[in-house]
Amino acid sequence: MYTDLIQALPDEWKDVSGMFVALGDEQRQRILLTFQPGERLNVTQIVTASTLSRTAVSHHLKILRQAGALQSEKIGKEVYFWVDKKNIAATLQRVLDYVKNNS
Repeated sequence: MYTDLIQALPDEWKDVSGMFVALGDEQRQRILLTFQPGERLNVTQIVTASTLSRTAVSHHLKILRQAGALQSEKIGKEVYFWVDKKNIAATLQRVLDYVKNNS
C-alpha cells in the first residue's frame, strides 16, 4: 500500500517543484511584482526598482526564467524579461486539478 506512494513524478509535475521554489522566495516575488501587465524590463530597470545588487537580481532572474515564471529575449546588447503568466497559471492549475480530483 505505502509502496505505491514512492514513485517517479508524472511528467506533468516535473516543473512544479521548480516553479514553487522560484515563487517561494520573497525577493523573487518582489521582482515579479515589479512588472506591469505586458511590460518587458531589462536587468538595469529591474535593479533600479530593487534594493538588490545587479548580481543578486541576475541570480533571481535566472531562477525565475529556468522555472518558467519569466521569459526573456536578447535585443541588441540588452536582455528583456517578461512574466509568463500562462505558464505560471498552467503549473498552478495542474496542482489545483490534482487537489480537486484526489481529495
